[in-house]
Amino acid sequence: MKITTIGYWGAYPAQNSATSCYILEDGGFRLLLDCGSGALSRIQCYVSLNSIDAVIISHYHHDHVADIGVLQHARLVQTMLGNTEGKLPIYGHEEEEGKLATLEASYTEARAYDPETTLTVGPFTISFLKTAHPVPCYGMRITNGDYTIVYTADTGYQKEWSDFSEEADLLIADTNFYKGMDAGKAGHMTSEEAATIAAEAGVKELWLSHLPHFGNHSKLKQEAADIYGGEVKLASEGLRWNGD
Repeated sequence: MKITTIGYWGAYPAQNSATSCYILEDGGFRLLLDCGSGALSRIQCYVSLNSIDAVIISHYHHDHVADIGVLQHARLVQTMLGNTEGKLPIYGHEEEEGKLATLEASYTEARAYDPETTLTVGPFTISFLKTAHPVPCYGMRITNGDYTIVYTADTGYQKEWSDFSEEADLLIADTNFYKGMDAGKAGHMTSEEAATIAAEAGVKELWLSHLPHFGNHSKLKQEAADIYGGEVKLASEGLRWNGD
């Protein structure tokens, strides 16, 4: 089981980069976790677009879904060229009217997930936690039975994250603000809030992601390390965790 960071910026991509997007792999199956702005261009540096088996979306803000339309065009072109076949499943929630339907196209299939139950996608079992965000959004706990990754997606601080993330091998946490800032008002977390969850949950590794377009990111890492004693990494394109 491994995960590769494709996009890690909040709001909009910096030059030559992307917003939220990750490739999760196990046993030859590839699951795309969110598909933000710039993602399609960057994904192709690591894997073929035709090798993606499924996509799952945390919520419908543009920095998490902007390249879904581009992915749908890619699927159309590649199907017409005979390089792929069948519809690509894209999973999303149904809590915003009309949004799930945007995942449906000629060669993609919109599939609703029920956040009250676990979802199986390929080798992965996924459970959900509703986040503190201005629109309905779901963080995910993803396991292949041997390893577990927790992805907070966009969220303000909630104590529920500590139980949800308990003993995960990797926590990828929304860290859009620095220590002492009022992140919750925007539906995001600070470095110290992300680190508090990691420490209370006893996770093995913490990635700080959904990074801000201001300040010195190394300060985020130091602020988190002051609270959480495990390994802390700043998300960056190509950053990979491998559970083999």
